[in-house]
Amino acid sequence: MELSQVKGDTWVIEANELIPLYKLDEHRCILLDTGLLEEREELEATLLQAGLIPTRVLCSHAHIDHCANNRYFQEKYGTKIALTFPEAGMCSTLLTLKCYFLTLSPGMVERESACMVHEPDYFIPPNDGPFTLGGAKFQVVQTPGHSAGHICTITPDDVCYTADAVLSRELLGAKLPYDLDHALAKESREKLRGLGCAAYIMAHRGVCSGEEFGPLLDENQALVLRRAEEILQLVDGPMTASQIGERACLHFQLLTRRPHRSLRFERNIRFFVEFLVDTGRMAVECRNGVPYYRRAGED
Repeated sequence: MELSQVKGDTWVIEANELIPLYKLDEHRCILLDTGLLEEREELEATLLQAGLIPTRVLCSHAHIDHCANNRYFQEKYGTKIALTFPEAGMCSTLLTLKCYFLTLSPGMVERESACMVHEPDYFIPPNDGPFTLGGAKFQVVQTPGHSAGHICTITPDDVCYTADAVLSRELLGAKLPYDLDHALAKESREKLRGLGCAAYIMAHRGVCSGEEFGPLLDENQALVLRRAEEILQLVDGPMTASQIGERACLHFQLLTRRPHRSLRFERNIRFFVEFLVDTGRMAVECRNGVPYYRRAGED
């Protein structure tokens, strides 16, 4: 993995995603997330090669590609983990983790994601403002929507790590961008617009300047609305969620044969359906105990 400087003591490790870190000195750092389980050895080797030990983790949210190595660093290096209350609750047990995976069975959650279960050492307060960790003063911006307790973090170098609140330009073609609550995620993105930071790091492989960030936000907002509209147009009469899901998978060419991926697609499509219902574009009715969805205003 490459270790690249963004500004001052703020760096990124170029893994499957960008994992930012803040150097406290020549030998100690604070990680902003810990990446995927399968990247553990390479991530650890990159840190050791740079002579760095992660003394703290300021975790953006408890998703499998952001916190899979939290417990490992806790146990091996005594690393202290900081999480928001909602994210800490979600990764406290295998059963609460199912609330994140939603459509996966408890057994699937255990087989794929038991590494995520851990207890944080510090809780991040549920408000915007300064948060000191390891002697370094960060600014935390609460950005729920992608997950219940998602945060963005501004390092002492005035670099904002947006984590998964914002997609990089490279991913603006995403077929099913994931948000637990699309409306709330849109509101959270708007909160970031006025920050005026020197640079922004998007978890999924993007770094941009302050001047580039506003247009990128606009494109993120447009992507969600565009995908919601595409799904709405697939509904040509009362349809079950499963029928909508099948149409969407055909439309977006998500033709996997792997059940665990299919179940994730089902979840992501459902969140768009919920967004369309809540924004009044889609109505829901019940037939024989089964919910059917249709475009609002159409019988």
